[in-house]
Amino acid sequence: MVAPHFVPDTDDLAAAKARLRREMLAHRAGIAMPDAARAMARVILEESPPPPGAVVSGYWPLGDELDPRPLLEALSARGHAVALPVTTRRGQPLRFRQWRPGEPLTSARFGLSEPPSEAPELRPDWLLVPLLAFDRRGHRLGYGAGYYDRTLESLPGAVALGFAYAGQEVPRVPTGPGDRPLRAVATERGVIHCEPPPREEGSEEKA
Repeated sequence: MVAPHFVPDTDDLAAAKARLRREMLAHRAGIAMPDAARAMARVILEESPPPPGAVVSGYWPLGDELDPRPLLEALSARGHAVALPVTTRRGQPLRFRQWRPGEPLTSARFGLSEPPSEAPELRPDWLLVPLLAFDRRGHRLGYGAGYYDRTLESLPGAVALGFAYAGQEVPRVPTGPGDRPLRAVATERGVIHCEPPPREEGSEEKA
């Protein structure tokens, strides 16, 4: 299934993003594949693995999000410290706590699962970033709270790799000055290396 051929209305960035979110939530539900998680793990380990010793952050999948757990388990077995995000107050970057495969998680806001408060806090060097849509410039559409944009800004030098189905690619993601592009996006078909252009002018509304 091909992603919607969405063309944003640049006169209303917030409305353009909201419309694309609605379309992509429905679209992603239709392309979810249970075997894609292990295919993704193979792709990343072969094409774009984190450097030895890197602290890796992933996420716990919610709804139809592509599942990164097979990859996180493989990276943990290779000796990487693995962290999961902890939701902070709106307007703040995410924090990350250590997680080892098999360890229990606690329920958090938005239906998320997080490591418990006693887990050590880590600073990731290499991040898997969930998304609803992406384009070849490296721009992503998130859920609208701006958490990952602020997080990537707070982690200069960290590598951010989008994690998505190939069918989540769109011709152009509507963007504003607060949106942080990704260096690459991994899909079940391979890793796409992005070359983002200079930031566009627009609203401060964030993905």
